[in-house]
This record gives sequence, structure tokens and C-alpha cells, in this order.
Amino acid sequence: MKHINTALAIFALAASSTAFAAVSFDTFDTDGDGVISQKEASVNAQLVEIFSDLDTDSNGELSKEEFARVQ
Repeated sequence: MKHINTALAIFALAASSTAFAAVSFDTFDTDGDGVISQKEASVNAQLVEIFSDLDTDSNGELSKEEFARVQ
């Protein structure tokens, strides 16, 4: 069930043209360190919801490659 919810959340995040059309990795990486922290992700409820599923290496940050799964 968790995988279904994750898939639906990823789809919703990617399909949300109004909220996500102009949003890129760099939009979330506000400190420019090359990763999206949980704090940086907190500005988007959908990203917060799927953050741990996207964080495939479980380091608490999203790399560009991990983030690309939603686009």
C-alpha cells in the first residue's frame, strides 16, 4: 500500500502543472549546496510527503538524480 501511495504522490507532484511547472531542483535548493534538505523541501507539502521515498540513499537529502524521479 505504501508503494501505491508513493506512486500516486509522485504522479500528483509531477502532474501539478500549476504548482510545479516553473519549479526546478534549483528552486528548492535555496542554499545552492547541490542537494535539497528536508528543511528546503518543507515549502512543498507534496514533496515532504514523498521525501523519504525519493531519498533512495537515506542520507536525509535529495540529490538532483533523486529529485528527477518526480519530473
